[in-house]
Amino acid sequence: MMKNNAFLTELPVSRIFEPLAETLRKRSNVVIIAPPGSGKTTGIAPVLLQEAWCQGQVILLSPRRLAAKAAAERIAQIIGEPVGQQVGYATRMESRRSDKTRILVVTQGIFRHQIQQDPELTGISAVLFDEVHERSLDGDFSLALALDVQSVLRPDLKLIAMSATMDGARFSNLMAEEEAGAAPVLESQGRSYPLHYYYEGRRSDLSIEQNMAAVIKRALQENEGGILAFLPGIAEIERTAALLSNLPSDISLFRLHSTVDHREQNGAIRPAPKGCRKVVLASAIAETSLTLDGIRIVVDSGLTRRARYDHQSGLTRLVTERVSRASAEQRAGRAGRQDVGYVWRLWEEAAQTGLSPYDPPEITQADLSALTLDCALWGVAHPKQLRWIDTPPEKAVEEAHNRLQNLQAISSDKRPLPHGHDLAALPMPLPLGHMILKAKEKGLGAFAVDVAVLLSERGVGGLDLDIESRLNRFYRDNSPRSQKARQLANRWRKLVGLNNAGISQNYMGEGDVGACVALAFPDRVAKRRDSKGEQWISVGGRGFWLDPLSPLAKNEWLAVAEAQGAAQSARIMSTAALEKDQINALFAEQIVVEQNVRFNFEIKGVETERVQRLGAIILSRGQDDSPDEETIASVLMDAIRQYGLDILPWSETALSLRERWAFVMAHQSDKNANFEYDLSDDALLEKAEEWLYPLLIGCRRLDRIKSGDLSQALENILGWHGKQQLDSWAPARLTTPAGSSHVIDYKDADVPAVEVRPQALFGIKKHPMLLNGQVPLVLRLVSPAGRPIQTTKNLPDFWTGSWSMVAKEMRGRYPRHPWPEDPAAAEPTLRTQKGRKVY
Repeated sequence: MMKNNAFLTELPVSRIFEPLAETLRKRSNVVIIAPPGSGKTTGIAPVLLQEAWCQGQVILLSPRRLAAKAAAERIAQIIGEPVGQQVGYATRMESRRSDKTRILVVTQGIFRHQIQQDPELTGISAVLFDEVHERSLDGDFSLALALDVQSVLRPDLKLIAMSATMDGARFSNLMAEEEAGAAPVLESQGRSYPLHYYYEGRRSDLSIEQNMAAVIKRALQENEGGILAFLPGIAEIERTAALLSNLPSDISLFRLHSTVDHREQNGAIRPAPKGCRKVVLASAIAETSLTLDGIRIVVDSGLTRRARYDHQSGLTRLVTERVSRASAEQRAGRAGRQDVGYVWRLWEEAAQTGLSPYDPPEITQADLSALTLDCALWGVAHPKQLRWIDTPPEKAVEEAHNRLQNLQAISSDKRPLPHGHDLAALPMPLPLGHMILKAKEKGLGAFAVDVAVLLSERGVGGLDLDIESRLNRFYRDNSPRSQKARQLANRWRKLVGLNNAGISQNYMGEGDVGACVALAFPDRVAKRRDSKGEQWISVGGRGFWLDPLSPLAKNEWLAVAEAQGAAQSARIMSTAALEKDQINALFAEQIVVEQNVRFNFEIKGVETERVQRLGAIILSRGQDDSPDEETIASVLMDAIRQYGLDILPWSETALSLRERWAFVMAHQSDKNANFEYDLSDDALLEKAEEWLYPLLIGCRRLDRIKSGDLSQALENILGWHGKQQLDSWAPARLTTPAGSSHVIDYKDADVPAVEVRPQALFGIKKHPMLLNGQVPLVLRLVSPAGRPIQTTKNLPDFWTGSWSMVAKEMRGRYPRHPWPEDPAAAEPTLRTQKGRKVY
């Protein structure tokens, strides 16, 4: 079968070929730990084909498209055949395989789709999970599904987990077989090329690009061979490339990241021309599974860019972080694959121990919507029912269930709906699949596919913030990368039953791009909220920030595809203009009309407003005179419960009634003071629906309640018997022997008092009492001018005691008024001595 079998035996990993073969004849699962450059990616799969149990395909999972293609080409070269024969590959962008293909290298996402379509993995003998230490979401899920298939449907299926730096014990326990126990762990040695390390640190006054450019130039002078430099992302790679634009002519500079075209990627991987050296500026794409010919020097920035899902904002953002020790080891291993290597690190040697041991599992930080939908389709309501290295966080799964229900992908009982089946059948992120299917219903399906390709393939059509500009550029671009993107779009259109014809720049209508993006990310539809177009509010309630110099800042509406940063001020990274009439057309069912009835404490009344709203965005608002009286009364009632009964416009009569009741309650322990009626705040609020609510009907302000209504309501609560009892025990007024009537003040429940002139009390021999004679009424005696002259709780004692002195003084001041020597025997009067009435 293989023309280059001798080459395989020269690989360091060949030392475990025989132990591996022996193990797989008895067991189903194996864990392989082999350092970078050992040949595990290219050597293991061809060897398995020689085993009697291996009658079907061997699937090799690769974490990235570039690595998958490179691995397939390398294995095909070893076998001695072109790619597409015995060895093929399949990625989202392209595929080369045939009926003869026995070894198929696929990306993890492709395998997820394949295992969902064919749970028995028909015709597949073994699945190899390469670089499992990266702990990608697709990788962890693919392994979980494969283990489930093996345990239920395919006990003969062989599963092999491979890496240079993984936690072998954890994977061994995860892949344990029911009777045989933990999976065996086989370890291989790598090539014995030594590595020389240089810890350079990093100058804080220089940017990361300036630091990297300086170290790269030093390494070119001090070491031999090509350079592979690791930077966190595309922007840093491009800026570093600009700083190295004046390298000598015998040095070729390459960029290696997801947006460079195929020719430059191939140039970075292949050997440099004789007499030349190459410098490759790469992202994490070059950490694993790739051997770059001619590389003997690694310059490591020590930084990486990871996608982190922000649960608060609902956005996935890229975060620049320090690499783990495992990643640093993987990067360093690139230098020692073919000869003595040199590793330049932009951190201090002492900082090495401070690096985290492994990369954080993506499953603990990612949006789990697609995974949760796949689980539902797989037949498990919750992902935790599968076997994981790290179980998906409960909160993230709950959010995913809510998001899937909003997409109409699953039901409330977490069962997949028809739309969910349609979404899962598409090899693309759920929002993009949802966009295409919904746009198809509106006649925009074929066009929406092109938008989906742009949103999923970073760099196609450029990196412009305006997606419509990118799409126009994409339609004019005939580069190999754009041609492959168009081929991908054609495949997607075919998948959803759309015609490929007629898709071009001329197809685009005004706002169509924005409409498609809005269907994909409805919660990111945003409205401008300042005159400069700098601040935006989204349907989901998140705040966005846009460069006010952008031409898009003049629009009232945007459909945002990508934003990065804090939840309330995320910077818009890609977006498209949206017309207002499209809002109504796209989201008519989500637009709600609210009647807002609010209580205004200043006016002690309600304000009514009619609001048309799409999520957190207010489309229109104005005065609303339509709320019914019961709605207004309910709002007033809520305000009374919030602020208390004191907010009501109590009359003096009503207040007096409650004060008299409070006096009786304060003396409940006194003899004969058993009062069965309750006018306390708690009791009145508890029964407010009965006595108060009817008074609020027809009122918009509390001061519109009629003055006597509250008093009458309280009397109704007491009833005739209670009112009579209260009047008897705590009368509202004191009627004097002279016939005058005076209001009794009950504000102080301990000492109720009344103000009265002594002439009106002449003839009284017994002090006025309250509460069936249990509590004396405090008499505040005043002069004819209304000035206090005496306070007493015992009027007879006052008559026989200090009255003579008071009367003597008063006769001199008020000679026209009677001041008898014995007031207890005098006639009460309301007149002066000359007969003039003074009350």
